[in-house]
Amino acid sequence: MHHVGSLMLEKLLNSDGGDYRGSTLPCDKGHTSDFKEYREKKLLTVVGPVRVKRAYYYDQECQKGSCPKDNVLDIVGTSFSPGVRRIMGRVGAYRPFGLGHEDIKEMAGISVDAKEIERVSHRLGEDVELFYKKEAASIKIIPIESIPKMYVCIDGTGVPVVKAETLNRKGKNGHAKTREVKLGCVFTQSLVDEKGNPIRDEASTTYVGAIETAEEFGGRIYAEAISRGLERAQEVCVIGDGAPWIWNIAHEHFYRATQIIDLYHAREHYWNVAKVVFDSDRENMSLWTDKRRKELDQGEVEQVIEAINQLSPSTQEQQEGLEKEMGYFEKNKERMRYRNFRKQGLFVGSGVVEAGCRTVIGQRLKQSGMHWTVRGANNVIALRCCILSNRWEDFWEYRSCA
Repeated sequence: MHHVGSLMLEKLLNSDGGDYRGSTLPCDKGHTSDFKEYREKKLLTVVGPVRVKRAYYYDQECQKGSCPKDNVLDIVGTSFSPGVRRIMGRVGAYRPFGLGHEDIKEMAGISVDAKEIERVSHRLGEDVELFYKKEAASIKIIPIESIPKMYVCIDGTGVPVVKAETLNRKGKNGHAKTREVKLGCVFTQSLVDEKGNPIRDEASTTYVGAIETAEEFGGRIYAEAISRGLERAQEVCVIGDGAPWIWNIAHEHFYRATQIIDLYHAREHYWNVAKVVFDSDRENMSLWTDKRRKELDQGEVEQVIEAINQLSPSTQEQQEGLEKEMGYFEKNKERMRYRNFRKQGLFVGSGVVEAGCRTVIGQRLKQSGMHWTVRGANNVIALRCCILSNRWEDFWEYRSCA
């Protein structure tokens, strides 16, 4: 069936006689390209290999040749059809490149090697970035139904990289071995359940992410929120941990938003205190942390701070640790009014972006033995964000119209 399909497709693709457009064609720079000859190109399609006949034109001024038909078929600079590249990009986004060729051979009967999958995946990742940038630049605010609540969740997670990407960068135990991926997700909420707990709107979550500066990422997550209808949101919430760069983004791009420290990250900080002070005294540690949990759940941050202040550290190191944690709670106390947030029917946890760090980043980029370049990691992240945000079809539609 593939053999018959490839024969029929080849005849169809060549039914235009090679797409001859006359003896000359105008150049973008005002020059003229002259027809020289017909050239054949071997192309691998989803039904097998075909040969495509194309009229070849050469611009003497630019010293550059081209085949207009390549643009029509979206095969400029590649010997793979768009359909094959779709398969390669999707497999490359989900599977290690060294294993992906086996999947393609098994499921589609197409033979490509691992290096080809890697090259195509990286190029598509770059194209996805361009797609997002052009989409962000062309966004028009359309007055349609408002959005009750919009959430912007932000987090960071490390990805193992090659040594060249961590030059002069310090890590927790000496030289850094990872680079931080900044990941953000946007989702909406319209309802609460019978107990008043918030319900995330089905299929409303989209992701963006990259290894980049906080300033660059701030523009990226803001563009995503705008495309999702930020201007129509009645209420906006930014959820993150205590990282200063997250709240700097919130102040700059979402200055009217309700800021919420993820409850589970907040709990880690009184546990840090308990581990330092109570050490192996499990009983008192459990009693002390249980009280802090109840206080924090009620948003009574001042009581948590006072409880830490009443502890008696035995060393200077313990004292510094306690002061650090008290500073954390003091600085973020207005972001921890969990009782009030719950009364408003708001989410108080960043479970969606936490899951995103595992799903979007961890499952593909943090497997055993992997070490990435920043460019390579960002290309795969772009692919995965596009696919997991249900934008894959939009991307290919954009390509067909470009």
